[in-house]
Amino acid sequence: MKKLTLIALVVACTLTFVIQAKTYQEKEAVREAAMDYIEALYQVDSSRIARSVHPNLTKHGFYREGNTDSYKPGMMTYQQLYDLAGRWNKNGQVKPDAPKEVIVLDVLDQTASVKVVAQWGIDYMHLAKYDGKWKIINVLWQSHPK
Repeated sequence: MKKLTLIALVVACTLTFVIQAKTYQEKEAVREAAMDYIEALYQVDSSRIARSVHPNLTKHGFYREGNTDSYKPGMMTYQQLYDLAGRWNKNGQVKPDAPKEVIVLDVLDQTASVKVVAQWGIDYMHLAKYDGKWKIINVLWQSHPK
């Protein structure tokens, strides 16, 4: 009986370890997709958008021009984001200490939710797994509050 209990305990511990390792890998893959999004814009590298963003992206946001208090709504397609990544920081406007924070809020087996803090503002993202790869499919963002 002790032997059977010991075997059951070893199997349970092994399964727990395997599940935790898989969960960690998925969370890291989600984090990497969100980091690709930030780095694509910071490093003027559209290939990182191609790697991390689904072509059916829906991106909506609210931005402030200059020091105004009011926000203006904006919308962007995948192609617009891809093109923007290829030029946004060409003049080096990204500060050396610019934020690039990725907070993974939730990861399920097929969907995930992330908060990104970057120089331009705060993005809330939904990701989905397509063909085994995590892709950003929805973004809701705004400029940093005053």
